[in-house]
Amino acid sequence: MFQSQDQNRRIVLNSRPQGAPKPSDFRMEKTSVPEPAAGEFLLRTIYLSLDPYMRGRMSEGPSYAEPVALDEVMVGGTVSRVERSNHPEFEEGDLVLANSGWQDYTVSDGTGLVRLDPSLKHPSRALGVLGMPGFTAYMGLLDIGQPQLGETVVVAAATGAVGSVVGQIAKLKGCRVVGVAGGEQKCRVAVNELGFDACIDHHAENFAEQLAASCPRGIDIYFENVGGKVFDGVLPLLNTKARVPLCGLIAHYNDTELPPGPDRLSLLTKTLLIKRIKMQGFIIFEDYGSHYGEFAKTMDSWVNEGKIKVREEIREGLENAPDAFIGLLEGNNSGKLVIQVGHL
Repeated sequence: MFQSQDQNRRIVLNSRPQGAPKPSDFRMEKTSVPEPAAGEFLLRTIYLSLDPYMRGRMSEGPSYAEPVALDEVMVGGTVSRVERSNHPEFEEGDLVLANSGWQDYTVSDGTGLVRLDPSLKHPSRALGVLGMPGFTAYMGLLDIGQPQLGETVVVAAATGAVGSVVGQIAKLKGCRVVGVAGGEQKCRVAVNELGFDACIDHHAENFAEQLAASCPRGIDIYFENVGGKVFDGVLPLLNTKARVPLCGLIAHYNDTELPPGPDRLSLLTKTLLIKRIKMQGFIIFEDYGSHYGEFAKTMDSWVNEGKIKVREEIREGLENAPDAFIGLLEGNNSGKLVIQVGHL
């Protein structure tokens, strides 16, 4: 891991993926460090967040945000340090939550930044449990899911950055929590470390049967961030007036055409109608940005009190971001995946 004072490393989108991203879809470039103008300041990246939504930004198709242009820096949330400042409200050494992307340095005028508490012991957590993934879990479950004591909550990607927090909040609200994860080891983590009541390996041949056995009273809330066969197993188990917060579909991000098999749309819509199910997609900062302060205060307290356990995987080196991201889409991480780009 190396950062130069006069050279900016940046990873750009080299080509648009056809299916799963590959290393050649990214390219490392080296440019001069930008100079801040009046009213601006120079940011140096310390931590870079890697998240599934980035796969969608690599494609040209319509989405809730503009795609990354070819030869432009890959997008990404960062914890960054102010290195030089020509701005009256930001001083050298300040830590901020930014969107600097996959690079060492960028210039900002302060728009859209969140100033971080200098006493924060683990600044990388501002990209995970105290940042976008934790915020997604918090608002999606509590506002859309509205968990009630004794209800059954199922969450996919149960040991991931969002799912691990969803399950733990649901337990705090007195729910039975069943996780779905890829592999026996992740399922053990969900139960033994995170406190889930059960966890099902979605690779199991009898996945649907195991899920049904773990939800004898049906499913009241399904927190959807995966799709695919996991949702196929969940759908017949949804109870009347079940709620389905929808924040992602990682199983389909690499699809180049509609999935094979029968058209399930009529089954889905019939189930939604007959059982009066609420299924709602959301984009966290666009839909709930005004609630961030409330979330941050509550989640910080839960973490400090040990009510929410933090799972974080930090890998060193900006050059390792492409391989780490490819592995993220394949489910190779456990917990929030962060790249440490530089030292504090």
